Amino acid sequence: MEKGYKIIDRNVRFSRECEIDIIAKDNNQLVFVEVKTRKSLNAGHPFEAIDRRKIQKIYHGVLKYINEKDIKNWRIDAISIIGTTSPKIEHLKNIGID
Repeated sequence: MEKGYKIIDRNVRFSRECEIDIIAKDNNQLVFVEVKTRKSLNAGHPFEAIDRRKIQKIYHGVLKYINEKDIKNWRIDAISIIGTTSPKIEHLKNIGID
């Protein structure tokens, strides 16, 4: 929201294996956001948990959503949150399948 995005929905489940954490609007583009959090980096960076298999699951859910609603302009983003008291937040735009 700090970047001007309008939150459309949260925790949208498409199947047992696919849930989109946030669906938002960024100007005229629909954005599907995967959010990963960690208390520390002991278990690795949150983005490391978004592997090719995870992105494919997200992509299949997104395709179902955009086809049902006839959406043409969209992207998939990722947000990492590290820490709890003063969290470090990183935002990667337009992650996807190679």
